[in-house]
Amino acid sequence: MAAHIIDGKKISSEIKDELKEKVRILKEEKGIEVTLAVILVGEDPASQVYVRNKKRACEYIGIRSLSYELPETTTEEELLKLIDELNNRKDVDGILVQMPVPDHIDDKKVIDAISPLKDVDGFHPMSVGALCIGERGFVSCTPAGVIQLLKRSNIEISGKECVIVGRSNIVGKPMSLLMLRENATVTVTHSRTKDLQAVCKRADIVIAAIGKPKMITADYVKEGAVVIDVGINRDAETGKLCGDADYDGLIDIVSAITPVPGGVGPMTIAMLMNNCYEAALMHNDL
Repeated sequence: MAAHIIDGKKISSEIKDELKEKVRILKEEKGIEVTLAVILVGEDPASQVYVRNKKRACEYIGIRSLSYELPETTTEEELLKLIDELNNRKDVDGILVQMPVPDHIDDKKVIDAISPLKDVDGFHPMSVGALCIGERGFVSCTPAGVIQLLKRSNIEISGKECVIVGRSNIVGKPMSLLMLRENATVTVTHSRTKDLQAVCKRADIVIAAIGKPKMITADYVKEGAVVIDVGINRDAETGKLCGDADYDGLIDIVSAITPVPGGVGPMTIAMLMNNCYEAALMHNDL
């Protein structure tokens, strides 16, 4: 049986098209323009690409984007002042500070400064807390995107055994909470896990988010499992982008797998756009 290759580009396009229609209706019927403020400090090339992609997505969907491109020399105080101003602006629904920020700025202070009502990245401690206890709040975009990939590919989550490889605050931890919310039985593994292969091998769904190229090989995965690859690495030999899973080595074993690129990546921006739309609904009591 050939593995189902989960097409993140296609699914993210579907989500963006759905949002485009919702945003249009919100503007035409309620006069509400969804607005995202994007802050970029410094000139990190990767960050510039991410910000450009986010702006493009806003443009496509019909979300107004405000762009603040600040020099590397911007002080922490200046950045926090700008965030405070945006928190208080009624016409701004979401605030996003592109990470990483320069070393002289404390990223934790930046995350904490964004109002939880505008935290469309889902990184604020209150957003994470709301996820923990099942209350309404923003969910970080990559894990939310993984759930959509699974659901829209008709992959059953409820009652399945899920192993998450990696425990980061951005992916691993929120991913575990979302899978629990979908009634999966969840194990979170990390660098100190004993016999990682054996733990992964019993999973129906393996979510790899560890940042090591092609680490999850056929030895880690049982036949018919689903592999979701969150990693983005560069293959040392070929120089091409690759994931945390050995795609070529797994394709004949698994029932479904996400490619890298073109799997989880495009979903992150789609879910960010969805969070912006949800923020606008919340601010207007809809």
